[in-house]
Amino acid sequence: MSFKSINDILKVLEAQPEWQEQPFSRVLKCWSEVVGAVMAAHTRPLSIQRDVLRVATSSAAWAQNLTFERQRLLLKLNQKLSIGLRDIHFSTAGWQRPQETPKEEQAISLREHPSYIGDVINVGHDVTDITATSEDANAAFQHWARKIAARSQDLPLCPKCQCPTPPGELRRWGVCTVCAAQQFSNS
Repeated sequence: MSFKSINDILKVLEAQPEWQEQPFSRVLKCWSEVVGAVMAAHTRPLSIQRDVLRVATSSAAWAQNLTFERQRLLLKLNQKLSIGLRDIHFSTAGWQRPQETPKEEQAISLREHPSYIGDVINVGHDVTDITATSEDANAAFQHWARKIAARSQDLPLCPKCQCPTPPGELRRWGVCTVCAAQQFSNS
């Protein structure tokens, strides 16, 4: 019985295919470096099957444009990783990015919702408001209206109607939701 050093044993284990890093994980690590930051934002490698890399894209336009670039990308990937890919297929199938929601558009908590007027305890069908200043419906509405007015002070104004508008609506449509709906109905 001969004894081998631990380094010799580790070298033998590292040479086995199960211990080597899989080609797909190597592609994931260097994807943004190979394709660039802009393309990486609109693409995500999904798998390697039979030496063909499958990549999800954010839109059909990206898929089509990248299909024209696939030979260049294939060459860069094979040179960088030495994995022997034969082709790359781009498709919108599998495109989802729930983990990367912009901070401004993330779901807001119940307390931050514009119609929130206080903590509510549900007891059967009876709803009791703990923090409302009055049980009167008008007082609850006034409380809500003051809260909305305070929140909307820092919001940018819609260029068409001058109403306070969330920044996301202005980025998406250039106007508030009401003005956007009017534009769409007039079209």
